[in-house]
Amino acid sequence: MAAPQAPGSGHLTLRRLRDTLGPLVLHVECAPHGEDVTVGGQLIQGLHEPVPPLPEGLLMLVGGHVGAEETREAIRQAGAAGYRTVVVKPRGGDLGTAVSAAREAGVALCTVPDNLPWRHFDALVTAVTGALEPAAGRYDSVGIGDLFALANVIAHQVGGAVTIEDPQGHVLAHSSLPHQEIDDIRRKAILGRQTPHREGNSDEYRRVIRATGPVRFDIPAADHTDRLAVAVRAGSQLLGLLWVLDGDPALGDGAEAALDEAAKVTALHLLRARTHRDPDRWRRAEVLGSLLDGGLSGRTAAAQLGLSHEASTVVVAFARPVPEEIPGLAGARIVDLVNLYCEAWHPQALCTAAGGTVYALLPLRGDDTAVQRIVRFAENICDTVQRSTNLALSAGISAIGERLDQVAACRRTADRVLRALAVAPEPAAVATVDDVRSRVLLLELLERGAPGEELAPGPVQRIIAHDARHSSTYAASLLAYLNAFGEAIPAAARLSVHENTLRYRIRRIQKLFELDLDDPDTRLAAWLQLRLHELHAERA
Repeated sequence: MAAPQAPGSGHLTLRRLRDTLGPLVLHVECAPHGEDVTVGGQLIQGLHEPVPPLPEGLLMLVGGHVGAEETREAIRQAGAAGYRTVVVKPRGGDLGTAVSAAREAGVALCTVPDNLPWRHFDALVTAVTGALEPAAGRYDSVGIGDLFALANVIAHQVGGAVTIEDPQGHVLAHSSLPHQEIDDIRRKAILGRQTPHREGNSDEYRRVIRATGPVRFDIPAADHTDRLAVAVRAGSQLLGLLWVLDGDPALGDGAEAALDEAAKVTALHLLRARTHRDPDRWRRAEVLGSLLDGGLSGRTAAAQLGLSHEASTVVVAFARPVPEEIPGLAGARIVDLVNLYCEAWHPQALCTAAGGTVYALLPLRGDDTAVQRIVRFAENICDTVQRSTNLALSAGISAIGERLDQVAACRRTADRVLRALAVAPEPAAVATVDDVRSRVLLLELLERGAPGEELAPGPVQRIIAHDARHSSTYAASLLAYLNAFGEAIPAAARLSVHENTLRYRIRRIQKLFELDLDDPDTRLAAWLQLRLHELHAERA
C-alpha cells in the first residue's frame, strides 16, 4: 500500500473526516495504519458485488450482517484492492470479527448510524472533500453550521456582499462587512428573509440551478446591482444558492473561481445543518420518500417508522392547482404546517415534499368515520395555507391501503386525484378517489394510451380531423349529444344552439362518417374516444 498522506497536506484524512462529520455520524472502530491515512474517492457497493480497485478509496459496504463471513470477505477484498477505509452499519451486530478482518486486511473499519441513508453519507463525504481543497483552508475558522460567519468569510474571499439561500429563495444567512454596499432588492430580501418576487427572477433562479458553475447577471436597473450566483450541491443534490453583489466595490477577476470554491464549503455546512436541525423528522421523511417511490419494502419501512406492516394508511397529496414558476416552492412553504397537522392526527403520521407536492401518510384507527375525518384534515390544511400564505392548494386523497406495501400505489392514486381535480368542470379543493373515480379511470387510460390507437383511423378520428381542417364543431356536438344520453334538448342548450340544429348535425355526422349510433358498443367507443381527446386537449 502507498504510504499514508501527512495531515495538513491538502488531502482528506480519516481523522479530519471523522472530526468534521462528528462522532454521531462517523465512528472509527479500528485504524491499523492510524487515522492520518488519506481518504480518496468513495464507492457505494453491495455486499455480494465484486470490489473494483480504488487506491486510497473509501468503500461503503451495503447489506448483509457485520458478523457474516461474506462481510469479512468483502473487507479482505477491499484491502487487496487498495482501499484505506471500509464503512458499514452495525445494525445491532457484533463487530468483533469484522474488526479482526479489517486489521488483517490493513484497512480502517468505520461505522455510521443504521438510520443514516447511504446516499446522504456519500453526499457528506463529497462535501467534505470539496471543502478541504487547498484554497478552502481559509474557511477553517468557521464552525460547522454557522452560516452567518460563513457568509462573511465568503464575502471577504469573493469581494462582494453575500446571501446564502435555500433552493426556494429563503435567505438563510447574509454577510455584513461594512465596506460592501447592498442594493434595495438585497435589503428587502434580508428584512423579509425571502427574495422579493419581481419580473424575471424566476428565470434567473432557473439559470443558476441548471448551470454547472457560477452565473453572472448584468442588470441595467439603477436600484438593482449586478450579481454573481452559483448553485450549492452535494453530488447531484441541490442544497441552496449563493448570491454575490458586483457593485461597490466591484468584483475582481478571480471572483468566479472563489465563488465556485465557496459553494463546495457551503455544501458541507448546509448538509450538516439539515441533518442536525431535526434528525428524527429528517430521517422519517427520507424513509417515507423511499416508501412512496416504491424503493423501500413495507416491512423495512415499518421497522424504521415504528408502524406495523399491516397498518392501514391513507396518502394525501397537496399541490397548487397551477404549476409553480420555481418547482418546489409551495412544498417548501407548507411542509412544516402539514407536519403540525400530521402530529395532531397521529403520533406516527408524517409528511415529506417531492417537487411541488407534499405527501402526508396518515395511519388509521379503524373507525367508520376515517374518510370523513381525512377530508376535514385536508380541508383544514388548504384553508390554513390559503389564509397564511395566500396560496391556493388542492388535495387528493387515496383509497385506504391495508398494508404498508400498498403505500406506493396509494401515492399514485392520490396524484391521479390531483390531476382529476385540475381538469374538473366544477373546481374543488379536496377530493377522495371515490369522488372523482370515473375521471381518474379516464386519466389512467389516457396515460396508458388511448384505446384503439394501433387501429387504422376510425369515424371519431375522421370527425376530429374534419373539425381541424374546416373549423367545424362536429366532435363537440357529438360529445354533448352522447353526454345527454341522446337527448337533443339538454345537449342543444349546453351548446347554445337550437335542438333542430343539433339533430341535423347528428344526422350529418352519421352519414358523413359512417357512424352507427344505434349500436350501443359504437356509442360507448365513440364517447370514450371523444372524452379522452377532450381531456388530452385540457391537459395540453
